[in-house]
Amino acid sequence: MSCHCSGSGSPPGESLRQAAVEAGVSFSTLTRVEAGAQPDLATFTRLCAWLGVSPSRFFTPTATRQMSPLDQAITHLHADPRLTDDAANKISSVLRDLYDALAKEAVPGVPALACHLRAASVLRPGVPQRLADLLTDMNTELERLVEAGEL
Repeated sequence: MSCHCSGSGSPPGESLRQAAVEAGVSFSTLTRVEAGAQPDLATFTRLCAWLGVSPSRFFTPTATRQMSPLDQAITHLHADPRLTDDAANKISSVLRDLYDALAKEAVPGVPALACHLRAASVLRPGVPQRLADLLTDMNTELERLVEAGEL
C-alpha cells in the first residue's frame, strides 16, 4: 500500500499532514507508509476506510484445496514432533499401501465428512474422539435437515 499525497500549491508535507489528520493516523505513520513501509492492521484499516476501498482489494483470494483423508493423515504424521522425517515417511508408505488395497471408491453424491484437528496431539486423552463424535452427530443432523428440505 502506498500513498502519494502531493497537493498542488501546498507546501511540501502540508497535504500529507492533512491526509494523516483525515485518515486518523499520525503524520509519521503516513510518511512511513508513503515511503513503502507496511502499516499495522489498525493503520491499514483506517487508511482503507479513508481511501474508501475494501481491505480485501489488497489480498489475493486463496484457492481452497481439496485434501484426501489419506493426505490429511500423512500431513498430520509429518507435523507430529515425535516422529522423524524418516519415521513419518515409513508410516506414510504403509498407510498408502493399506489405503490403496482397502479403500473403496467414493459413492458419487455422498460427501464424506472429514475433520482434521490440528491440536489433537496436545488435547487430553479422549477429547479428540469426543469432538469427532460431536462433529459426526452434527453432520448427521445437517444431512437430515438437508434431506428434509429444511436447509
